Amino acid sequence: MADTRKKVSGQYLEYKGKPLVREGNTICYGDMEADKCILILEIMSYKTVDNNSVPDKILIQVIDSKDPTKIIKQGDKSGLYDAFSIGMVWLERALA
Repeated sequence: MADTRKKVSGQYLEYKGKPLVREGNTICYGDMEADKCILILEIMSYKTVDNNSVPDKILIQVIDSKDPTKIIKQGDKSGLYDAFSIGMVWLERALA
């Protein structure tokens, strides 16, 4: 089976030495090539705060980087900060 993933060149925003990429409502954190799993945050809904649209419900997934259909851990949180915080803990445990 052929590998259908695209390889993109360029620089990414990094957090703690790993790429942090957002496309649309999906945020990916981790190195697909070097790490055995990565963190995916999917923004499911938004709310309005002071006339600004901010993420509300977030689906959190730690997935296998070689087989993206394999979900290692999944949950949801309200607010991007809380979702990213718990996702980082799950990812660190999965990588340990």
